[in-house]
Amino acid sequence: MVPLTIQSQESTAGVPYKNPALTSEQRTKDLLSRMTLEEKFWQMFMIPGDLGDPDAKEKYRHGIFGFQTQAKGQSANAAEQLLSYAGANSSAVETARKINRIQRYFIEETRLGIPIIAFDEAFIAFDEALHGLVREGSTIFPQSIGMAATFNPELVHRAAEAIAIEFKLRGLRDILSPVVNIASDVRWGRTEETYGEDPYLSSRMGVAFVSVFEKNGVVTTPKHYLANVGDGGRDSYPIHWNERYLREIHLPPFIACIQEGGARSIMTAYNSIDGTAASANDWVLRKILKEEIGFPDFVISDAGAAGGSNVLHFTAKDYSESTKQAIEGGLDVIFQTSYSHYPLFYEAFEKGMIDPAAIDDAVYRVLKIKFDLGLFENPYVDESWAQQVNHCQAHQDLNVEVAREAFVLLKNEGEVLPFNKSQLRSMALIGYDADAGRLGGYSRPGTDIVSVLSGLKTYLDGTGVQINYSKGVDLHYSEFETISAEYLFCRYEGKEQPGLLGEYYSNINLAGTPEYKEVNPRMSFGWTLFSPNQEKLPYDCYSIRWTGKVTSPVDRVYQIGVIGNDGYRIFIDNQLVVDNWRKVSYGTHTSPFAWEKGKSYDIRIEFYEPIGNSRFNLVWNVGTEVDWQRQIAEAVEAAKASDVAVVMAGIHEGEFQDRGLLSLPGKQIELIEAVQGTGKPIIVLLVGGSAILFDQWGDKVDAVMHLWYPGDKGGKAVAQVLFGDYSPSGRLPITFPIHEGQLPLVYNHKPTGRGG
Repeated sequence: MVPLTIQSQESTAGVPYKNPALTSEQRTKDLLSRMTLEEKFWQMFMIPGDLGDPDAKEKYRHGIFGFQTQAKGQSANAAEQLLSYAGANSSAVETARKINRIQRYFIEETRLGIPIIAFDEAFIAFDEALHGLVREGSTIFPQSIGMAATFNPELVHRAAEAIAIEFKLRGLRDILSPVVNIASDVRWGRTEETYGEDPYLSSRMGVAFVSVFEKNGVVTTPKHYLANVGDGGRDSYPIHWNERYLREIHLPPFIACIQEGGARSIMTAYNSIDGTAASANDWVLRKILKEEIGFPDFVISDAGAAGGSNVLHFTAKDYSESTKQAIEGGLDVIFQTSYSHYPLFYEAFEKGMIDPAAIDDAVYRVLKIKFDLGLFENPYVDESWAQQVNHCQAHQDLNVEVAREAFVLLKNEGEVLPFNKSQLRSMALIGYDADAGRLGGYSRPGTDIVSVLSGLKTYLDGTGVQINYSKGVDLHYSEFETISAEYLFCRYEGKEQPGLLGEYYSNINLAGTPEYKEVNPRMSFGWTLFSPNQEKLPYDCYSIRWTGKVTSPVDRVYQIGVIGNDGYRIFIDNQLVVDNWRKVSYGTHTSPFAWEKGKSYDIRIEFYEPIGNSRFNLVWNVGTEVDWQRQIAEAVEAAKASDVAVVMAGIHEGEFQDRGLLSLPGKQIELIEAVQGTGKPIIVLLVGGSAILFDQWGDKVDAVMHLWYPGDKGGKAVAQVLFGDYSPSGRLPITFPIHEGQLPLVYNHKPTGRGG
């Protein structure tokens, strides 16, 4: 492959594309005519902003379409200061300042001076803000499904306006939101991110959200186009539905967001549609979106979808072919997760595999938006604005208002709710979620989170009502945990190191010489779009042998094994302990072993992955004995000492976390039943972003209210509703089944022709 060449800054004074008096179309055509193939490619390529090497300036001499902001927890060394975004824990001012520094580089030091997308005085970077910007100091509103439960587009519009202002004043100008996919199966882990199962409600909420961002100069990216949940509620599963169903149910929210809301970007889905990847589907992208709907702006892939998805679908022999299929199929911008991925995609450009007209069309769409936004004239954000309104009191109050309207009262037998604080002497508050303040997916880190416990304490201060708090059981209960590196060690390169030595082979038989070796301190892995090492191992068909020592912290018989998929086996002192040398679906496979405290044993683990995604966790059940019976007993005592008992119970879902079962996880049902046995009135508050079965316990409690994920001031809203200051007015935007066997189940299905 021919390396990218470095071109020096050249004078562009007086050229047409620098003339603001010309139309955006004229300027775009002129700039496009001056660009090299490399410069065109980089206007079609987007990656996260964590660059991390001293050659950053040279790497990006040709410019770039844009960066996604650096995720929380990523490091930033000195070389990254030029081209690294503020992390999730950076202040608004720090974010704006760093973005301006990055923008200045592209304006002043690249050959053509093409900025990264901006509007007026503000720079565009990418970020997530489904229900609040995922950055320190931002207001996190109730999760999208909760906003949908308000059935109040005007209120959601106001919340979106607050998010847009906080977003814009940091210098961010492209939001990878909202999710307007239809939640047609509540087993889908990303149901929480949607506006539910109804295309009309999703359209109204989508327009309410998108329109205010676009009016405030922030490009929105409705996603994931088209359809993103398949059979069994599985995320990104192949879609094989007929055209009428797609047009009637799944397409309307996207059309509304574009034609009514003014959305200027669309993100493709990971799944295939009728056998062709959504990111390369000519029918979906070109014929419907660009020609029929008339979408004039750019289409961006989800992260890794342009190449990885196509290769995963096996509709292309390699990344070059998948790139050709994607660009000629209607994709405009390739979103990848690392700079190192660019050769995989540039090769198709370099070899002339892609129709030049398709390339020019994509680049034209990107550049025209940059001109339309006024980026070339006003590329920078005023850093002094950034801190003025983030998480201001007005936004906090609005957060509480949205939460109150989102709560759905599912049961209120005997009108046990609302409580009367003048008559109530004490209440038990029980459950993990009472003090967890969970916000849902795409929401970190939250600002001054008010949990239900803290919200009730503040609300009841001075009333004489006593709160008897008990954490109860954890959200999840697992008999096993990943073996910590403190119990694993190996000898490598002449020294003892924590963890096990891995030998990685480019075949499934552990045959020949390993491609490379490395010490793995933590034996917990997940490989999806790529192999453990993209340069040295194929995507599929690899195997690994780990060796070293394991030391037992206790003296008794306990289980050791694997939670994961594919094939694996474990040897301890050359004794075969776990034998699962066949490809299997995700599950738990363990065996007992008699251990001696402090003794070190030789351990050898062999693993192979022939096809698909891989998950591997080396686990045991030493030290995981949670005394959940004691925790429940403490909760029961709190209930006995109180006039009423409020039990908080919840689920955990999200991306890559589809659910097979909809019941409360862990020992939460046992907790509810035990508290109900006290005879005290019991109210259950549900936390989560999807449907929850309550057939086992619903008849045994007096009231049930779904809080969804109520935002970082949700505890204040809960207190106000429980004591009758406001009535919960939410409605279910998804169907709650009685049993998983009914799924998929939606309210607006076609008439069946028979009963049932």
